[in-house]
Amino acid sequence: MPKSKRSKVVHLTSVTKKTREQKEQLFSNIRGCVPEYQHCFVFSVDNMRNNQLKDLRRDMADSRMFFGKTKLMARALGQTPEDEQADGIHGLTRHLSGTVGLIFTNDPPAEMLARLRSVHAVDFARAGTVATRAFRIPPGIVYSTGGEVPADDDVPMAHSVEPELRKLGVPTRLVKGKVVLGAEDGSGSEGYVVCREGDVLDGRQTRLLKLFSVCLSEFRVRVIAYWSAASSKVTEVDSAAEAATSMEEDSD
Repeated sequence: MPKSKRSKVVHLTSVTKKTREQKEQLFSNIRGCVPEYQHCFVFSVDNMRNNQLKDLRRDMADSRMFFGKTKLMARALGQTPEDEQADGIHGLTRHLSGTVGLIFTNDPPAEMLARLRSVHAVDFARAGTVATRAFRIPPGIVYSTGGEVPADDDVPMAHSVEPELRKLGVPTRLVKGKVVLGAEDGSGSEGYVVCREGDVLDGRQTRLLKLFSVCLSEFRVRVIAYWSAASSKVTEVDSAAEAATSMEEDSD
């Protein structure tokens, strides 16, 4: 019988595992960077986004960045004084846990810290993200930003979106072509709470936030520790101080 020409389902969740050759290449690349660069940073990323990470790689063309299995990266650096690739660098390996990466650079540490601290970009939250603030849609005519800006500076939500809002649980209705929140019987007159600060967002909430162009996710780079060849020492970076400094800069 001839083969069926019907479309076949290909699951996009299926990914190819890294081969042994790729792992060995990563291992050798990290080892090769140790004698070539004066500093090695361990960093983590808040709200990982591939696009922002690619931009960071491009902006740091004079440095080398690695993401991979933490155990493999630790073995590449050396986990003890006996097998470390440079004096003192094994001290970084205890910081290699969770979603972290390595940056090798010849830039001074103070300059690199300031550079990485300035990297941030807002984006729409994904399911599983913790809401950093509350968002409520005010009653009455529904505007495109859901009350995030004054009504005089906003535009009413398109009537074509109203069925999706109802499907997502928002008690809206159409009145003379305008999307209105709240039923005729008065229910919903206090508005609709999409999320509260501290909520772990689900898919329905993230979809509503995106419909109203509300970004609750922020891509940031946090430096955990760095090693310097000149001193053969590992310096830990106070994450709390880094976060406080970043907030102060954002408020300026």
